[in-house]
Amino acid sequence: MRVILFGGSGMVGQGVLRECMLEPEVESVLAIGRSPSGFTHAKLKEINRKDLYDLSSIEPELKGYDACFFCLGISSFGMTEGQYRHITFDLTLAVAQTLAKLNPEMTFIYVSGMGTDSTEGGRTMWARVKGRTENALLQLPFHAYMFRPGAIVPMHGIKSRTGSYRLLYALSAPILPWFYARFPKYVTTTEQVGRAMIKVAREGAPKRVLESIDINQL
Repeated sequence: MRVILFGGSGMVGQGVLRECMLEPEVESVLAIGRSPSGFTHAKLKEINRKDLYDLSSIEPELKGYDACFFCLGISSFGMTEGQYRHITFDLTLAVAQTLAKLNPEMTFIYVSGMGTDSTEGGRTMWARVKGRTENALLQLPFHAYMFRPGAIVPMHGIKSRTGSYRLLYALSAPILPWFYARFPKYVTTTEQVGRAMIKVAREGAPKRVLESIDINQL
């Protein structure tokens, strides 16, 4: 399996990349992002570029891949809906449309979030934008799956790059394992997200939108 990964420097992306490096069936990983992932491995190749909206100059390098794990994301805090939509919807669709054209049989897995609004009409801005993004991805001519994790426990020394998130995880670290063990409907881990993505890319899944409990079961 050949994998393209977007967002390998973020907390979720780091976890997914780690599992890809450990998985024998993953032959190679092309990590694309604005900053280096921090990983070094024989299976890993990286392309770092400021403009991710236009991938036309690297299209030849994007052909022949079996899966894309799209882990890019940003908090909507302090942003207008237009700003958040440009980063969340416009960027994701620009990438996805390019990959669907080059690899129409590809499996594309998008990390969304618990509470995403598929109706696109609710009161919560980020949930509407994420819902619009999911709906558009599901219409593209490849095998698209939406991952909607709730709380994610970082494992194996992985940390969020966002300071406020790092503080939140530090404060909640003593209770997260307890919460995870008792409420699998709402909590997963970076390891399980990565393992589930690989499994879906290899075998598919019974439904296209997967919540935390589905991720954990996979």
